[in-house]
Amino acid sequence: MSITAVPIAPIKKGSLTKYWIGIALVLAAGGGLAYYGTSGVRTEYGDVVTTASGLRYKILKTGEGKPPTDNDVVLVKYTGSLKDGTVFDQNPQAAFPVTGVVPGFSEGLKIMQRGGQYRLWIPASLGYGPDDQKNPQTGEVAIPGGSELIFDVEMLEYKSRAEVEAMQRQMQEMQKQQQGGAAGGPVGGAPQGLPPEIQQQIDAQMRQQGQAPTQ
Repeated sequence: MSITAVPIAPIKKGSLTKYWIGIALVLAAGGGLAYYGTSGVRTEYGDVVTTASGLRYKILKTGEGKPPTDNDVVLVKYTGSLKDGTVFDQNPQAAFPVTGVVPGFSEGLKIMQRGGQYRLWIPASLGYGPDDQKNPQTGEVAIPGGSELIFDVEMLEYKSRAEVEAMQRQMQEMQKQQQGGAAGGPVGGAPQGLPPEIQQQIDAQMRQQGQAPTQ
């Protein structure tokens, strides 16, 4: 199972621009997501920091620049595991809104910087709570109720919602131009649409809107 509201498989580096445009289309199709605030009060224990909410984190590699906010969409690499080492979710390149994940993960994202690598220990109260989380495909319990979640996360990139929405508008305009030139041949400079694998993922995500286990 995935902690993300819109999990997306890795893509080739050259498709990154279209990838963000695809994310823009998904966000435009979906409704609002729950907002979770964070506290600025932190208590440090050696190289592990505990926030006021109970989230613990360790900086594995310092990044650069400012951290993302609730108004941003992030692109991250992550591995999620339980205390016994069982990996329940991982993705080398996943994009989603900062507020589109469980509260502890969202808080952790807003601490990180571009290029930074962090380890997060998310208590059940900031994760999935007391209820078992089942794999929707197998029906088996993937995360037992009350589990602490451990994530190794790398912040690859992030963009503001405004930037993503601008990409969406640009893509829509290009698609209109392409459709308008269909009868007389392709319009010069118009894109040939999103890569098929990305379009399939977007279609699947749009069907799943409102069914994410993070809400």
